[in-house]
Amino acid sequence: MRASGRWCGVVVAMGVVACGGEVPVERLGEQEATLAVPNGTNLNGTNLNGTNLNGTNLNGDKLSQMLVSVDYAGAKHARTFDTVWLEGSVLHGRFRGRHVSGLDFRYTRFTGKLGNGQQVELRVDAVYPGSGTDQDVWTYRVTYREPTKGHWYPICRDANGRGVDAIAVAGRWDYREGLPGVGGAKYDDAGSFTFACEGAAIAKCIRYGYKPWASVDGMSLARHHQACTRLLRADYCGDGTSHTVNGQWVNIVDALGVQRDTENWALEAEWDTQGARCFTDHDRASAPVSCQETRTQTQCGMPDAFSTGTLLRSETP
Repeated sequence: MRASGRWCGVVVAMGVVACGGEVPVERLGEQEATLAVPNGTNLNGTNLNGTNLNGTNLNGDKLSQMLVSVDYAGAKHARTFDTVWLEGSVLHGRFRGRHVSGLDFRYTRFTGKLGNGQQVELRVDAVYPGSGTDQDVWTYRVTYREPTKGHWYPICRDANGRGVDAIAVAGRWDYREGLPGVGGAKYDDAGSFTFACEGAAIAKCIRYGYKPWASVDGMSLARHHQACTRLLRADYCGDGTSHTVNGQWVNIVDALGVQRDTENWALEAEWDTQGARCFTDHDRASAPVSCQETRTQTQCGMPDAFSTGTLLRSETP
């Protein structure tokens, strides 16, 4: 059942990263914590395979929508930036004719777009440089302005409602479900980016080593990252629908050497950017999977899988 070539793997459950250590979480200040009232049923945090791709809902009184993207245009820090862009996860821009980056983006305000097409004002309250093997992974503490009373709330929260950081990632995702080839898809939108909350699929896959801006032996990891977001959420059909529940164990395997396969577990599925290429009965599905008949199971685990289109394989205990 094992494919040829170098394997790598990471075992994940309950928000613990097996190979990268614990993700540091900066707690809210006392005054901010007062404003961080619970306003959603799934507030990111320790979810392993949450049903929300980015793991955070802006479920205030007036903002019962997903934050789906952030505009580069219109970013302001005292005055509007001339231009803004991302290099990896580090924000860069031109401000009054000079180049700024990284820590210079503290207190910058952006415009976010919600799932219903409305806009929301965002503010970067803190910027944290990466460290160790993740020196290229910078994080941001971001809040949004509730329009009725003008209070600021974290866009990313853990299971206890406390604010957590986000990784800035180029492009945007479609958060809808039940739309084959569309739901859960990533779009390389030159005009927008994503604040990916720590503890949810987009950020987790970066922490597991699939940094979409990086490459291994000349091969971009962008497609592996997208396949990982499908895998973590058990989005077998590639339509944005998660078929698992939080807290299940899964071992991620690839042939690039990003991780090592350390578990002798049963094969669950083979993955590409469109979901599961095939999956077995040893899956994490908590309910019937609509595409089970069309995603052939008998071919799963072929020795040449990684050379014929499979990007990742998942194993379960």
